[in-house]
Amino acid sequence: MIMEIYVFDGSLKGLLTAIFEYFERKASQVRLYTTINYQPSLLQEALTIITDEAKADRVWKGLKKKLDSDWLRKFYVAWHAEDAETFKNLFWFAVYIFNNEHGAFANYGNEYVLAVAQMDRKVHREKHRMEAFIRFQETQDGIFFAFIDPDFNVLPLILKHFKNRYADQQWIIYDRRRKYGLYYDKLTVTEITFDFTEEITTTNVSLQANQVDPKEELYAILWKDYFKSTNIVARKNMKLHIRHVPKRYWRYLTEKW
Repeated sequence: MIMEIYVFDGSLKGLLTAIFEYFERKASQVRLYTTINYQPSLLQEALTIITDEAKADRVWKGLKKKLDSDWLRKFYVAWHAEDAETFKNLFWFAVYIFNNEHGAFANYGNEYVLAVAQMDRKVHREKHRMEAFIRFQETQDGIFFAFIDPDFNVLPLILKHFKNRYADQQWIIYDRRRKYGLYYDKLTVTEITFDFTEEITTTNVSLQANQVDPKEELYAILWKDYFKSTNIVARKNMKLHIRHVPKRYWRYLTEKW
């Protein structure tokens, strides 16, 4: 049994193209790598998957016929984990779905069905926490800015929430781990990238004092005072608090600075 190696660019359409090639080539065993993770071998040649929109669209349309809307969403959400294991699970999940009758997605006894469902929950949990814990700072030019550093690439998933909630403000949410952000100008959302100076560290999610509107310091003080005044010391339960607001999210919260 020949093992084939597929190397794709890590994009969703690249993954769908790889699935298309699997069936087109009638492959039996495949190892899937992204371009940045693949180490060439002298013993085995790899097939470079060139992302093809037509092929990707055919696979996506095929999945639409085999999956209900909830599972199609799970597939899309899980892809945002952007890790090698999840890419592999999505690949073989699709193969399993195409090779079986409609409704195969309900078989949680299949390892790939279970893996995709579990990753969907993890990414969704990160999405909801970003929506809840992101704190904006107003810059001197009137743009509301927030840094994030999520485990998964949830920016595309939280776009709708912030566009609806802050429709009358200009804002930027920047994922410093993935080095890109979203800029909303009150009309449209644009993907942006830019470089930062060394004074902005990867551990500090707040802007420097000379970059924010002078009112921001006052707002921060007022919010912290309000937080302290509403806190009932006798009912303090840190174990419960940490369960609902894990410590790794505290750096986003003004009241924790």
